[in-house]
Amino acid sequence: MRSRTPDRLCADAVDLARDAAVETAGPDVVGEHLGAVAEPDGERVVTHFFACTLPGYRGWRWAVTVARASRAKVVTLDETVLLPGTDALLAPEWVPWSERLRPGDLGPGDLLPTEAEDLRLEPGISGEDAPPPNAAPAIAEPEPEAVPRRAEIGAVADEIGMARPRVLSRYGLHSAADRWTEHYGGKTPMAQAAPASCMSCGFLVPIAGSLRQAFGVCANEFSPADGRVVALDYGCGGHSEAAVMPKPQRPAPPVLDSLGADPL
Repeated sequence: MRSRTPDRLCADAVDLARDAAVETAGPDVVGEHLGAVAEPDGERVVTHFFACTLPGYRGWRWAVTVARASRAKVVTLDETVLLPGTDALLAPEWVPWSERLRPGDLGPGDLLPTEAEDLRLEPGISGEDAPPPNAAPAIAEPEPEAVPRRAEIGAVADEIGMARPRVLSRYGLHSAADRWTEHYGGKTPMAQAAPASCMSCGFLVPIAGSLRQAFGVCANEFSPADGRVVALDYGCGGHSEAAVMPKPQRPAPPVLDSLGADPL
């Protein structure tokens, strides 16, 4: 086993190591000498440590490695690097952007890529020109005039605004329903204190699609859910039938005595 005792000549080369650190970083950011250690992978390889005074790098050290050849008396420079110490101020562990993204982070001009295998989506129209299974082979006939493109399924879907490459999968639908119910569902404190549910509210705007039986959009500007997708069992104090405003009482018409005479 190799000795961990630093080589004497390499350990004494403090000035050489300091000059190398100053040449690399500058004289203003190299502090006091903190010590020297022998490298485990070399018999005459020693690393000198100097304090780093660079702002923002608390606990970091300049590490200058020097070495000496066998039977040589001249110490040579190996490398100079900046390394963190035991109490160094380090940046947090890197997290992929897909895990850092939160609702509301997307701003104007930002593009959010969607993975090809996103579980929330599934293919929309597929196999539009593929023949049905076990179909008889087509009989070669003279080609008539060119058939308009709109006769194909994809063209028709594009014409009526339904040509989407991908649509919500069952998992995507359930995820959206759970998310909407968490904020605007029947178990929220607002819904528990409401006089009635959104199902009977005149401000509820129905939606299309497979979620129409459970959700709608609130159109009451005074409701906390205005413009939000709400569950049909949600409710608030702004229900259209919660209370009927009483009509203001109108004073009785004045009675004028036109038979008598007013004293002067």
